[in-house]
Amino acid sequence: MAAAPVGILGGTFDPIHFGHLRLAQELAQTLRLAAVRFVPSGTPPHRATPHACAAHRAAMARLAVAGNSLFTVDERELARGGPAYTFDTLTEVRAEAGPAAPLVLMLGADAFLDFAAWHRWREIFGLAHIAVAHRPGFPVERWGESMPQPLAREYGARLMHQPLAVHLAPAGGIVVIPFTALGISATAIRELVRAGASPRYLLPDPVLDYIREASLYSGGR
Repeated sequence: MAAAPVGILGGTFDPIHFGHLRLAQELAQTLRLAAVRFVPSGTPPHRATPHACAAHRAAMARLAVAGNSLFTVDERELARGGPAYTFDTLTEVRAEAGPAAPLVLMLGADAFLDFAAWHRWREIFGLAHIAVAHRPGFPVERWGESMPQPLAREYGARLMHQPLAVHLAPAGGIVVIPFTALGISATAIRELVRAGASPRYLLPDPVLDYIREASLYSGGR
């Protein structure tokens, strides 16, 4: 019997918060994943430079996942020079996992709708399945209004209506998973810290302690 899939969740994690952790937990449970790798991005090609440096973001991610045996932190993008492309990361993970191991790239619906702008995006389907986490207020039936035609064609061809189908092939499918969206953003957390207000209960206490000890987000950035 093939091994259970491994999930990949990338992000700047600037800082990591309960929204990230809850998404990973629910998708891991629904898809019966063997593990979830949190991959802090190095130099994101489509976003502004992170506010906290790589070392701080990795440290916060490690603190956030501690105690959950499903979760690990994969720091490969932080050590890589140049833009941090998901295609490159998944190519490396696929080489390590072997050709038969199922991999699942975990995305929020907003990120998925922008997927056709990603570097070598079509080739990503050859490396992993994609699990799209959608939240209330972002109805699946309206995606066609926002999805570019090249992505819409891939979506129509690859959509799997049974989530556990990700166990049956190493890559190539799309599954859409509803999840409990928490109205938390890293931007709002940074703004609270900058304003001298407490973001407690928006992120794990060890991460908040780290932010305070390292004086993150309290300056001009």
